Amino acid sequence: MLDRSIIVLTFFSALGSGLMAGLFFAFSTFMMTALSRLPAAQSIAAMQSINVVILNPLFGLVFSGTALASILLAITSFFRLGEPAANYLLAGSLFYLIGSVLITIVFNVPLNEMLASADPSVAGSELWTRYVASWMPWNHVRTISTLASLVCFIIAFRHSG
Repeated sequence: MLDRSIIVLTFFSALGSGLMAGLFFAFSTFMMTALSRLPAAQSIAAMQSINVVILNPLFGLVFSGTALASILLAITSFFRLGEPAANYLLAGSLFYLIGSVLITIVFNVPLNEMLASADPSVAGSELWTRYVASWMPWNHVRTISTLASLVCFIIAFRHSG
């Protein structure tokens, strides 16, 4: 029963990591660039809207559900260190928890909150430029980390089957 649960959690974590990697990748590769081509007030208003709309139950399930599954897999991996999948489960979990969840909480959310308090009609291009310059590097870290997490979970899943 435990082995089946680990396989299900690994599969779910791979899917969740992949979905989050795709979201972060989209922001890193074209969304922020597209927003930056707009006047600063429009860019700020659009990002403010994105930051409100993204907080929905489906996003919460994927982002937080993957975090919870990763915590369970990390704990489980300590009890199975001799098994081939254990190191990949631990690595995938840490990549997701540190590179996605922790980075989001410590860096991206505070920047989003700062932007949320700005009045787009008053805030200038300087605010938008500073926001993008600070937000984007951390988003790149999230993209790479969730991709690494996805790869680790796929390898662990392969070793589990």
